[in-house]
Amino acid sequence: MGHDVLVENHTTRPHHVAVVGSGPSGFYAAAALLDAGTDGGLDVRVDMFDRLATPWGLVRLGVAPDHPKIKSVSAQYDKTARREEFRFFGHVHLGDDEELRSTGEGGGVITRDELLERYDAIVYAVGSQTERRLGIPGEDLPGSIASVDFVGWYNGHPDHAALDPRLDSERAVVIGAGNVALDVARMLLLPEADLRTTDTADHALHAFVASGVRETLICGRRSVREAAFTTTELRELDDIADLTVVVDPEQAPPGIADDDTLTKGARRNLELFSGWAQRGPDPDAKHRMEFRFLRSPVEIRGDGRVEEIVLGINRLETGEDGRTRAVDTGERETVTTGLVLRAVGYRGVALPGLPFDDDSGTVPHTEGRVEGHDREYVVGWIKRGPTGIIGTNKKDANETVRHLLADLAERAPIERADDHHEAVEAWLRERCPDLVDQEGWEAIDAHERGRGEPDGRPRVKVVDRDHFIELSRPR
Repeated sequence: MGHDVLVENHTTRPHHVAVVGSGPSGFYAAAALLDAGTDGGLDVRVDMFDRLATPWGLVRLGVAPDHPKIKSVSAQYDKTARREEFRFFGHVHLGDDEELRSTGEGGGVITRDELLERYDAIVYAVGSQTERRLGIPGEDLPGSIASVDFVGWYNGHPDHAALDPRLDSERAVVIGAGNVALDVARMLLLPEADLRTTDTADHALHAFVASGVRETLICGRRSVREAAFTTTELRELDDIADLTVVVDPEQAPPGIADDDTLTKGARRNLELFSGWAQRGPDPDAKHRMEFRFLRSPVEIRGDGRVEEIVLGINRLETGEDGRTRAVDTGERETVTTGLVLRAVGYRGVALPGLPFDDDSGTVPHTEGRVEGHDREYVVGWIKRGPTGIIGTNKKDANETVRHLLADLAERAPIERADDHHEAVEAWLRERCPDLVDQEGWEAIDAHERGRGEPDGRPRVKVVDRDHFIELSRPR
């Protein structure tokens, strides 16, 4: 629907849109909304909310610290944040009525109903905030850690800064065959010199340097052909000093990549795995990363903490539907370890008052419109599940925003006072006394970058909530 229709129906006041969540999908949605204003003559105002003091979501708190090029996408988000029609409000938690009552006068909690009263539309960009479970005995033993927690710990996520994992085991077992599994396995084995050039949180940096881990074993449920690693991440393993990559020659034999039905990316991956398999381990390497496929965790054992993991050996079978599945053969192998990292996927969390599909961990929707809810929309992982790369969120957000704007064009405007924009901020500051606005985040950002500069690091992250608040206050 053209912008001319929108302008005709809405010449009397700005359109106020709330974006809940400040990760990639939230910023792409905000940019698309503001571009609609610039390109189509609309007056669109975007307020972005996050329960943390800092924006950027997984770009700040999920991307591995040794991947600064991926993190550089934050420059695009900064450009959006500098637009006059945009406001950032951190340390604002979207909760339910019970949470609101439990915090007295609000205490940083706002509700969905309160946002619906003040905004023409709400876009939920909250991602997938928790883990998928293995569902096996011993999963909750100390030393068995979800990757979402471990990644948050070394990236300085305030929720996970106190994790304090024990890294005194010589071997760590990583369950999963995707980039997150590869990230956590690689971070455990990076040389100290490499770590000290990153924005790894200081508490994790010190722990990695003192770590006793010398080997990571990455276990994938299916075969090497089905592994979900990206070629770029696999290739960089050869550039890590004192690291040998170990693959069973039977699992990646010569010629395994000679299959025209495979994508170019899959063939490149198989060439790498076959090369490592034929090369064999370097006995002089200080660190070892082993890939073991057709393995599923069956049980984690230990007396008070992880001591070993039992792996089931699988075979592949193709069903009548043509899909290949990993089937347990009944054979078992036991691996000694004091650390198990579970990297089998992220999962969305239900939002107050919205429908939720428990199987997929997403909000049911039609092209971004929340089912049965006018004026409410979803983008990113809470919309489609934890799939794709950072850039995938742009197309996803554009789809949702296109429908949001079309809905605004067909809907009668909600009456607002002339000072509505200012009144919303006044309400927020009264409700959320520890609110961090864009200026406050920029002060935090400058402080972190300044701390990192003397040592050639991108930043030294703040992880303490009170410190965030202190830094964000005008000097």
